[in-house]
Amino acid sequence: MHSTTLPSDDAATFDVRLTDTPRSDAEREAALAAPRFGTVFTDHMARVTWTAEGGWTDRRVERYGPLQLDPATAVLHYAQEIFEGMKAYRHADGSVWTFRPEANAARFAASARRLALPELAEADFLGAIEALVRTDEAWVPSAPDTSLYLRPFMYASETFLGVRPSAEAEFITIASPVGPYFAQGVHPVSIWVSRDFNRAGPGGTGAAKCGGNYAASLLPQQEAFARGCEQVAFLDAATGTTLEELGGMNIFVVHADGSVSTPVLTGSILEGITRSSILQLLADRGVAVTEQAITLGELRAGLEDGTVREVFACGTAAVITPIGRLASDDFDLTVADGTAGELTMSVRDELTDIQYGRRPDTHGWLRRLV
Repeated sequence: MHSTTLPSDDAATFDVRLTDTPRSDAEREAALAAPRFGTVFTDHMARVTWTAEGGWTDRRVERYGPLQLDPATAVLHYAQEIFEGMKAYRHADGSVWTFRPEANAARFAASARRLALPELAEADFLGAIEALVRTDEAWVPSAPDTSLYLRPFMYASETFLGVRPSAEAEFITIASPVGPYFAQGVHPVSIWVSRDFNRAGPGGTGAAKCGGNYAASLLPQQEAFARGCEQVAFLDAATGTTLEELGGMNIFVVHADGSVSTPVLTGSILEGITRSSILQLLADRGVAVTEQAITLGELRAGLEDGTVREVFACGTAAVITPIGRLASDDFDLTVADGTAGELTMSVRDELTDIQYGRRPDTHGWLRRLV
């Protein structure tokens, strides 16, 4: 159901240095039998080193293992770090593909600019992914709803104490075979709307995919757990009235008239690649979609009078997750009847069918790795 595009040669510049202690076939098969998200990693990682004087050098695939950091390494003190999240999918014919990696490369470069880190060329970003997946291709699972999660990241590696951009950086890509993001599989989740905390503010790093944004979400995430919810939703920092995003996912609202809305990107919301893909798929169906400010008051009113029919969240890890309940200090509302909505699951099926090669890729989103 996909094109016959051959893998590119971006990986050719990477020197493959195989580990002398790979996991045995039996160990790998045991790890692939029931992969838990982000707990098992492949035998190798891709790596490129940068210095202000020499630029990007030493492109290689090497043994996966601990990093040796000086206690004064810049990232440990000033949080100069960015990352991406992607997946490699095994198709029925045994080939391996990834989804819109050029968009990840562009967002990675934008995050680097915001964090005063060096920009990595798209060819190096894609080459690292291709070289690593080809080296560890046996780690790409084939069971339903499984994939190889890819985590490219960059950190300030210079040894110094002082508030300035690092003159050294490391780019690394690691890979982890995964099953569903939520252990229970796809099911409606409960969301706690935080009133006391914000994920990001105007002029901040909200649009960059950096660790600090996620660190800021951890305490309110704990609050959500304590209130019996699985995820936290944030409001804008300026007024505390409009929806922004969850701790790690964008949000969509489906109205009773069939239209869909999602918070407009304001500079404090991550430009999700799954989000933009959903916008395209909905447009293909002729669904009226608007990117707009969505106030909490409007959402509450819509849930109460039935004019909001579905709410869902999206991101690379979880793909699309139905939301069955929204709560906060002064309200506790069920979304429709609390079950997964029809449009939510239909779009999820369409998107995953494209990713796994079960449906035509009419937008050229897939890139073959193996």
